[in-house]
Amino acid sequence: MKLIVGLGNPGKQYEKTRHNAGFMAVDFLAEHFGLEFKKSDKHKCELAEGQLLDEKAILLKPQTFMNLSGQSVQSVVSFYKIDLSDIIVIYDDVDIPSGNLKVRPSGSPGTHNGMRSVTQLLGSEEFIRIRLGIAPLTEFKGQLEDYVLGKLSEEEESLMQGNVKKLPVLFETLFDKGIEEAMQEFN
Repeated sequence: MKLIVGLGNPGKQYEKTRHNAGFMAVDFLAEHFGLEFKKSDKHKCELAEGQLLDEKAILLKPQTFMNLSGQSVQSVVSFYKIDLSDIIVIYDDVDIPSGNLKVRPSGSPGTHNGMRSVTQLLGSEEFIRIRLGIAPLTEFKGQLEDYVLGKLSEEEESLMQGNVKKLPVLFETLFDKGIEEAMQEFN
């Protein structure tokens, strides 16, 4: 079973913010594959279970706020006994140009507090991540926190939608041909 985690912050005030790219991605995947999210108080998240191509999968949106995302992820991983090799985390990355995405087999969380929480609570950095670019299209002089929690502009939203629409094909490549092929095709 695959666990596909989209990182973001719960609540209306965070919808369509740059930091909720992961939520946007798994929402699109759920719609595309006909899955429905249900609230899970036990795991502090929203879950959608079903088929993703030929794989049984769980889509996960932590409802703990970004900095505590690892709590939900670790709870679901433990309950369903999911191997690290079957975890894929999708999140925003301010170092990647808007409209681009990058796939990696593992790595450090960098400055992303949600990823830091996930890696700490899983006790590993050895799981696949898909990073969705949110780098500023023009110079931003404020604080990083203000930028990532800011609403997407129309142009950024269009670029983000273009990115998330690539995900079904990316997952097909990832599941059928592996991480190396997915990196060659999408990075």
